[in-house]
Amino acid sequence: MPEPTAVPMSATLAADEALARRRRAGERVLSMASGEIGLPVLPALRERLAAAAHEGAYGPVAGSDALRAAAAGYWGRRGLGTDPGLVVAGPGSKPLLFALLLAVGGDVVVPVPSWVSYAAHARLVGARTVPVPALPGEGGVPDPERLREAVTLARAAGHDPRSVVVTVPDNPTGTVASPGTVRRLAAAARELDLVVVSDEIYCDLVYDTSAPAVSPALHAPERTVVTTGLTKNLALGGWRTGVARLPDSGLGRALHTRLVSVASQIWSSPTAPVQTAAAYAFGEPPEITGHVAASRRLHERVVRAVAGLFSAAGATLAPVRATCYLYPDFEPLRARLAAEHGVHGGDDLARLLSERHGVGVLPASAFGESGRALRIRAATSRLYGDTDERRTAALTAALTAADPLELPWIRESVERIGEVLAGVTGSAVPAAPAVPTVTPRS
Repeated sequence: MPEPTAVPMSATLAADEALARRRRAGERVLSMASGEIGLPVLPALRERLAAAAHEGAYGPVAGSDALRAAAAGYWGRRGLGTDPGLVVAGPGSKPLLFALLLAVGGDVVVPVPSWVSYAAHARLVGARTVPVPALPGEGGVPDPERLREAVTLARAAGHDPRSVVVTVPDNPTGTVASPGTVRRLAAAARELDLVVVSDEIYCDLVYDTSAPAVSPALHAPERTVVTTGLTKNLALGGWRTGVARLPDSGLGRALHTRLVSVASQIWSSPTAPVQTAAAYAFGEPPEITGHVAASRRLHERVVRAVAGLFSAAGATLAPVRATCYLYPDFEPLRARLAAEHGVHGGDDLARLLSERHGVGVLPASAFGESGRALRIRAATSRLYGDTDERRTAALTAALTAADPLELPWIRESVERIGEVLAGVTGSAVPAAPAVPTVTPRS
C-alpha cells in the first residue's frame, strides 16, 4: 500500500499555535509569524451574518446568485468585466486554489519565494512544482524569461507544467510586480499554453490607491483565473469565504465545469449565512470601503515603522507597497550573526528570534527558499491590539489621520522589536522609530 503524501503543517498556522501555547504559559511573546489580520469585524457585517442565521439549506454549489453577482460587480469596478455565471464561491480562497489545481491538472509553476501553501497544494494533488525566482522587488510573479526556460526544461524532461500561480500583491514580500513584468508574464503564459492562477487576496491593501496592482487577467484574459476573498481586506479569516473568477473563453468554461464538480465533492456549497454577508461586502457600500481604507492606512503606518527598524539593524528589504508583510534580508550581517549567535541561515535566525526573544517570525525556507538564505518574513498585523477595543482604537486612529504608533500598546510592540533587533545585531536601532506621518489616501 503506497504511503500517504507527506505534507507538513502550514508554517504560519504551526507558528501561531506554538506562540499561543507559550503565551498561555505566561511567556512574553510577540506574534509576527502569521497573516491573521488582527482587526475587529465591521458591525454591519456582524448584523447581516446574524440576520442570515436561519439560512440552513445547502444552496448552489457555485454560490448564491447574490454573492456571484456582487463578486462580478467587485471585479468590474477594477476593470475586469465578469460574467456572474463564471464566478465560483467557496469556503475560503485557499480551498478554491487547491480545487483549481485539481481542475487544471498537471505540474505547477510557483514563484520563489511564494506563499507557504502553493507547493503543498501541488504535492497534495500529486503534481510537481517548477520553482522560478521572482525579480528583485517584484515578488509574487516568476521572472518571465526564467519561466520560459524552466517550463521548456521541465517539458523536455517529460514533466507536464500546465499552470503558473502568481500573487498580486505578494505574500511574503509585501511588494507588487510591475505592470511590465505582469504583461510579460501573461505573454509567456500564452506562448507556453499555461493557465495563470492569480491570487489577488491582497489587491485592496496596496497603499497607493492611484497605482493599483495589475492583474494578469488584463493581459491574458482567456487563460487567467483570479481568486480573492474577504480574509485580508476585512479581517474575516474565520468566516472562510472566497471567490474565483473564471475566464470567459472555452478554456475558462471547461475549467468552470471541472471546478464546480470538484467543489461538489469536497464542500458541497459555501456556508449560506456567510454568503449573505459576503454579498453585502463585495457590493462595497461606503462603510465597507471606509473600513478597508482605514485598515490599509494602519498597515502602511506600522509596516513602515517596523521596516525602518530592520533597516537600522543592517538588514536590507525592498520597499513594501502593500499588505502587512516584511521580508528583510540579513545577508549583510551574516558574519556577525554566525560569530555571535551561531546563525547560518533563516531557520537559525527565526529560532533565535522566537526561542530566545519571543518574537515569532518565519524563515525564508517556509516560502520555498534555501535554508541558507538569511531572510525572514515578519507580519505586523497582530500588533494592533489584543482586544476589540484596542483594535478599534487603532483603526480609528488610522481613519482620522492620527498616528497609530502613539497608541501605547502598538508603540510598546514596535519598541520591543527595536530592542530585540538591537540585541541580536549589535546595531544602534532606535527604540522609537522616526517615521514621517503617512498622508491619508482614499
